[in-house]
Amino acid sequence: MGYEVLKDALPEYAKDVKLNLSSMINTSKLTEQQLWGAILGTAIASRNAKVIAELSADAKTHLSEVAYVAAKGAAAIMAMNNVYYRGMHLLGDPEYQNLRAGLRMNFMANHGVDKLDFELWSLAVSAINGCQRCLESHEQVLVKAGASRETVQEAVKIAAIVNSVSVTLEAEDSLA
Repeated sequence: MGYEVLKDALPEYAKDVKLNLSSMINTSKLTEQQLWGAILGTAIASRNAKVIAELSADAKTHLSEVAYVAAKGAAAIMAMNNVYYRGMHLLGDPEYQNLRAGLRMNFMANHGVDKLDFELWSLAVSAINGCQRCLESHEQVLVKAGASRETVQEAVKIAAIVNSVSVTLEAEDSLA
């Protein structure tokens, strides 16, 4: 069940991905909640049904119900924010930065978990979704709250590994 199923499903050419997946889970310096919240959020952001199913099953065993819902909420709110803020940034006109977004984001203030953890999950999801403004914003909040650069780096590595698993498995399914 869980990440072991994904490891077993990865082809031989993705041995490095398989090893990175194991390493991510077994040697992380993040707290259990930080790690599994980031894994769950990035699994959802990866949009791969098998990855979401397997990693969410594992995450449920490592997270409280509140943290599980908060990690899913981070993925949901970042799915919206990453598109909006990346779009405004890519338009290239700085005047868009002065406009009110007008998007509801109450969940970001009322998620029920440690603010640092939620910011870390939001950063990891933003890495998958490729939003520079969101990455910069969440990184600044994390650093200001005392998170190390290594913590930020680990969240981005989680995003990279989960994304790689998703892309590889989707490619294998498509090519089968």
